[in-house]
This record gives sequence, structure tokens and C-alpha cells, in this order.
Amino acid sequence: MMTEPYFESNRSQSGSIHYPYESMIHFGKEPRCLVEPHWHLYIEILYFLSGRAKVYLGGKSHVLGQGDLILIHSHETHSIYSLDDKVSYIVVKFDPEILYSTSRTILESKYILPFTLAESSSQRVFTEPEINDTPIPGMIWEIYNEFSAKSFGFELAVRTLICRVFLWFLRQTRHQHWSWEVAHSLNDSDYQMLQKVFEYIDYNYMNDINAQTAARLCNMSYSYFSRRFKAIMGKTFTNYLSYIRITEAEKLLLTTDKSMTDIALEVGFSSSSYFIQQFRQYKDISPYQFRKKGKA
Repeated sequence: MMTEPYFESNRSQSGSIHYPYESMIHFGKEPRCLVEPHWHLYIEILYFLSGRAKVYLGGKSHVLGQGDLILIHSHETHSIYSLDDKVSYIVVKFDPEILYSTSRTILESKYILPFTLAESSSQRVFTEPEINDTPIPGMIWEIYNEFSAKSFGFELAVRTLICRVFLWFLRQTRHQHWSWEVAHSLNDSDYQMLQKVFEYIDYNYMNDINAQTAARLCNMSYSYFSRRFKAIMGKTFTNYLSYIRITEAEKLLLTTDKSMTDIALEVGFSSSSYFIQQFRQYKDISPYQFRKKGKA
């Protein structure tokens, strides 16, 4: 995971305290790569103040300018390239966990879960005309100012503001995630199942795992587990596992020089030919072309 982007940062020092959120302003001096391909567990928001930049996100590139905003989901590989001599943007990133009141509950999980999955067809770029007359620009600035000043009670202020911004995104994209009816049909056992399955895959995707083992972990029969998982996620366990492996391969393609064979085996595919076929199926591009495009 790349962690050393080229930029100047105007930010307050947080000392040794680790906060589950962060806000800063990044400045790019010249047309070049500002942030190399990387990924993280945080949800990230970039709000552009000046100049133009190209944000490479999940295999697609987006050109953003002053007043535009882009939302980056957790686990998504992304990079940033400045197109002008002077580029600046506010960064707000936060752990999805802060959106939960106390613990993961059915009341909140159905809203938050889609934003923690890299795969999504929902809107990511919000242009200046779309957000100029909304509370979003003001709240982004307020988050930055609160985190920078760290006045008394800023922790509550930052969390509250992030939740308000997230709610705005949620309502703007509500019809682009799971259908409203499906989301409200889920119960506690469904979310417990998903949590177990996601954790199981996160720690074992590189191994030879299958739906039968996942079903046993959830104390379900294979047939019931398979039907329920597909009904909720819109894809089979095997397809979801392939998606996770492809996502991990995407990160390795952009952040390492490993061969296709090494990457295929590292993320759990049995052969490089099967990996290439699956990658093309999910990304509509070969891994060779993906790497070349990402590093161009």
C-alpha cells in the first residue's frame, strides 16, 4: 500500500492521539502525480478549491476542478494527478465505524455497508453546480476548521458534521445502492451473517475457500446460505469472492511490479490464465492494460 504521496500539507499536528477521522488541505505545485496508487479502510472525500486534477478511481478517471467533489469508498484503489500548476483540495477521511452510534446494528448497517464495498455503480463525482447551493461545501470547510483548531468539544463537532455529510450522500444515492425494499427486509441475523462472511473472506481470500465453509460458520445449511447471500448481495458467494480477489489484484497491479502469475497466486486464483479471464470479466479490461493505464 503506497503511503508517500507528493504534496504539501497544511494541517494541525495531532500529537500522539489517533483520531478515527482526519482533515487537511493538500497543495500540488506542478502537473504531476500528487498521490500514487494506494488504498485504505477509510472513506475519503476530496473537495477541490483550485486547479484541475485527474482522480483515478476503481479503473476509471475523473477530471475535477474548483468546487467539485469526489467520494472514495473504503478499500478502493485510487490515485491523483494534477493537471495545472497549482492544485489544492480539502481532504476529509474517516473510519466507517464512527457512523455507528454504539455498535453495528441493523438500523445503521443497511445504510453504511454499501459505502465500505469498493464495487459500486453509485455516483462518485458531484460537480460544483450540483453542490454549490447545498450545505456540503460549508460543512466540508467546517470539518476542516474544527479538526485544525481542535477547540473544546471538536471531537463531537467533527463526528456530527461527518454524519450529516454522509447522510446527504446517502439520500442523494439511495436509488443507486440496494433497492429500498431489500434493505428494509434484512434482519439482525442477515447482518450477522454478512459480518461473519466478510470477515472470513477478508482473512482467507488468498486461500482455497468455498461457500460450504462459510455456511457452516454462519450455522446455516449450504442451500439456505447460498440463496440468502445471493438475495442480499445480488451475486453468489463465489462471484463475491472473485470480486474481492480482483480488487486485491488491482492494488498489486498498481503498487507493485509483480508478474501476473505471482499476483494470481497471491490473491487466490489457481492460474494466471484464469485470473486474466476473471479480471477482464469484472473490469472490462485485461490486467496488463489496467496496469499500463494506471501507471501511464
